[in-house]
Amino acid sequence: MSKLKNKVVVITGGNSGIGFGIASEFKNEGAKGVIVGRNQETLDSSVALLGANFTAINADVTNLADLERVFATTAEKFGKIDVIVVNAGGAATGAAFGTVADIGEADFDKTIDLNLKSVYFTVHKGLPYMNDGGSIILIGSNAAHRAYASFSLYGATKAAVIHFAKGFSNDLLDRRIRVNVISPGTTDTPVFDKFVPAEQLEAVKNYWAGVMPIGRIGQPSDIGKTAVFLASDDSSFLLGTEILVDGGLSYLAK
Repeated sequence: MSKLKNKVVVITGGNSGIGFGIASEFKNEGAKGVIVGRNQETLDSSVALLGANFTAINADVTNLADLERVFATTAEKFGKIDVIVVNAGGAATGAAFGTVADIGEADFDKTIDLNLKSVYFTVHKGLPYMNDGGSIILIGSNAAHRAYASFSLYGATKAAVIHFAKGFSNDLLDRRIRVNVISPGTTDTPVFDKFVPAEQLEAVKNYWAGVMPIGRIGQPSDIGKTAVFLASDDSSFLLGTEILVDGGLSYLAK
């Protein structure tokens, strides 16, 4: 498979879950590049599975100096970047969840930094190192479309990410850089382990599988295959677009 042959990619949060699912599918299509994360153990294990065409960089996407280092190091090793996947953040924060009566300023700021500010500055810092005609893929969430209990802040940040895809695409028309967003629904990732007791894990996954019209929860590979499409020339006519990869949850679930 070679839809992304020799394409240079950077995937933030590429060491686990959806990010690693995207990295794996990119690798299968011939891409090379960098995964970024903060957990050295999972960075090492993930890059070992991806093989010689990928390296790992330990960095904090909320730190602008770290972001600059990521892109400078990638360009020095691989050359100009073709694809940036802005995946880091999201549900892993923990601080993002709670009602408006519960979430205070500290958790609000933490969530905005990780789910919104880091998205903006990942793109901002990556652009000088990127080829014209490239693709930027943002990761949203179906929570931007449904008002789940205790998800108000998280959903609002993801709604803003969806708008970023439109605005950034307009900003970058002269460079022919396309910006699109993938919005997953419930996906089988290690995030479940952070919030659900081990003895309840299977029951919770089964519950969500029953809620989803397609009859199962998503897999990281489902998101990865969609990202391949958006990174490749197959999607050359798409910009500023959101693709919901949520098994029908947003528009078909009761």
